[in-house]
Amino acid sequence: MSRLAATLLLGAIALTPAAAGAGDNFACKDADGNWVLGNVQRDRCVGSVKQLGSRGTPARAGGGSSSAAEVRAILLAPTAYREHVRRAADKYQLAEELLHAVMAVESGFRPGAISQKGAMGLMQLMPDTARMMYVRDVWSPEENIDGGARYLRVLANQYGGDLMKTLAAYNAGPEAVKRAGGVPSYPETQEYVRKVLGIYEQLKSRNARGDG
Repeated sequence: MSRLAATLLLGAIALTPAAAGAGDNFACKDADGNWVLGNVQRDRCVGSVKQLGSRGTPARAGGGSSSAAEVRAILLAPTAYREHVRRAADKYQLAEELLHAVMAVESGFRPGAISQKGAMGLMQLMPDTARMMYVRDVWSPEENIDGGARYLRVLANQYGGDLMKTLAAYNAGPEAVKRAGGVPSYPETQEYVRKVLGIYEQLKSRNARGDG
């Protein structure tokens, strides 16, 4: 409890695709077909390399028809969800586009979604995480979104605003990120990070153009 409170009190950190002072983030596949994400080990890349932005300036990541379809789903999501997202984003100083992207990949906007591992609701909170984030009713869209946003803020503070590590930890857990020293080599986690970033960047681009 005290550790969590201290983490939340570290202050508002701008959540950007690259931590301050980092080089260009990128995504590519290695010789075994695994995704390589980050700003080091570029020599492992085989084939095309996707730029993910530098020093907080995002570039288009991932993309593809699946992301475009999910962006359309976000725009058609129930108004109530958008209001919950807006409040949570303001409360925890996160981008609304990020919360929408995480929710799209985690649950496809299904409040009753439950994974084989027991993650629940729109933001797919595990029972222990839900308790730590003070979520009383995990099936309540408002509480679930608030809990997921709170957890993203805790992780963002922990990783100094590094969006890749934040998303990797949300998917695979902080211990896996610690052991790997960054995004773990799990194909599921690497694909998760790539997909969330792709939707996030498309939403940001769309909103910047005034299409949202």
